[in-house]
Amino acid sequence: MAAQVTPELANLSCTSPSYNPCFNLQPIFTKETFAAKSEGGAPPKQVPAQDVPENEDVESDDDNEGEQGAGEPRSTGASKKKKKKPKKKKKGGPKVQTEPPRVILSNIFPNNDYPVGELVEYKDDNAYRTTNEEKRYLDRMNNDFLSEYRYAAEVHRQVRQYAQKTIKPGQSLTEIAEGIEDSVRALTGHDGLTEGDNLLGGIAFPTGVNLNHCAAHYSPNAGNKMVLQYEDVMKVDFGVHINGRIVDSAFTVAFDPVYDNLLAAVKDATNTGIREAGIDVRMSDIGAAIQETMESYEVEIKGTTYPVKPIRNLNGHTIGQWEIHGGKNGKSVPIVKGGDQSKMEEGEVYAIETFGSTGRGYVRDDMETSHYAKVPDAPNVPLRLSSAKNLLNVITKNFGTLPFCRRYLDRLGQDKYLLGLNNLVANGIVDAYPPLCDIKGSYTAQFEHTILLRPNIKEVISRGDDY
Repeated sequence: MAAQVTPELANLSCTSPSYNPCFNLQPIFTKETFAAKSEGGAPPKQVPAQDVPENEDVESDDDNEGEQGAGEPRSTGASKKKKKKPKKKKKGGPKVQTEPPRVILSNIFPNNDYPVGELVEYKDDNAYRTTNEEKRYLDRMNNDFLSEYRYAAEVHRQVRQYAQKTIKPGQSLTEIAEGIEDSVRALTGHDGLTEGDNLLGGIAFPTGVNLNHCAAHYSPNAGNKMVLQYEDVMKVDFGVHINGRIVDSAFTVAFDPVYDNLLAAVKDATNTGIREAGIDVRMSDIGAAIQETMESYEVEIKGTTYPVKPIRNLNGHTIGQWEIHGGKNGKSVPIVKGGDQSKMEEGEVYAIETFGSTGRGYVRDDMETSHYAKVPDAPNVPLRLSSAKNLLNVITKNFGTLPFCRRYLDRLGQDKYLLGLNNLVANGIVDAYPPLCDIKGSYTAQFEHTILLRPNIKEVISRGDDY
């Protein structure tokens, strides 16, 4: 889910005073429509298998037989034409994805043989890991772990590639976010409408559609009327999970080529972070390399040249099972030099993400809050509000420690829950994650991938042909 914020923002207010009162809207994507969408949608673009047997069926030539005299015996032996058994029809080829994506991924990959991410051999002192038999053996023991991660990653790739083709100026942010979320639910086979279903798989955190100076944590609440414009720069950040194995990946959309250098700077910086990451590598060294790469770019907008600055109080982070920021012992991956001297370790999972800005390179809380998450080790506080108690039960059973947004509560049929939600935040049971923004008038970009530090190789699990 977007970035982990550095500690200096921890004491800022997390609850926006301006809440939208439109909570009573019916969810756009209900249990019934999910079933219809999963079965319906556009037909797959696939070439049907040709039913061509190796040998054509041959019937007896009745006309020739009729030329034989009455009572004359049929010819026998080699001269007799035998009726051959028809060859069984060949089964159709493998299923392919529809547009929009609605085919559950397990139907396309029936043996759970999901695509492998980008494999990068360890370098320097860790080069031995690639061929070390003990490390290779340990890696083979992680089959379920890898299968779940690769499943989630392939869902992310298919959903985002369709989104990149179809996102256009004039669309509402709600339409964009819900289109992505509907596709994730369909491809994972988890609509999240029955109790506990979303904990098995599906959406890992709310879809971020962050415009211009807003860098992270913005998702539309019910009634939002914001529309994407040609001149906007939008960060699209969404997550997919299978059994709590979270794939966190993000990209930036811009239609005006004036922003090309901004996007190129951030994409290059993210790839630098991925290249430098590895077992026993210090976080500070990764941050220094990212900063050097990003600051080598500048962008000209409306006649003014801006250096591209890393947003210094946003970081990459470890990812834990069902915990997007790695839990209590999570680590941060800075995008500037200095600071954390801790090292990456074998078996860890990281979201390597970088943010670049034409503004100050520093974000603060702003705008209306949409993102929330239950605190993993939340205090056992007696709740006096019945609405807070009921809402906590809904959150625990449907999201656990996975982040959620107000639209997801609306979708589950919850209403008039804001008082209870604010009470949970005030008691430290739920954290609020308001949007994080640079100065107005600036532009920000983001690219992000999830990497697995396997014992014998580094796997960029979310890598695709797009970025």
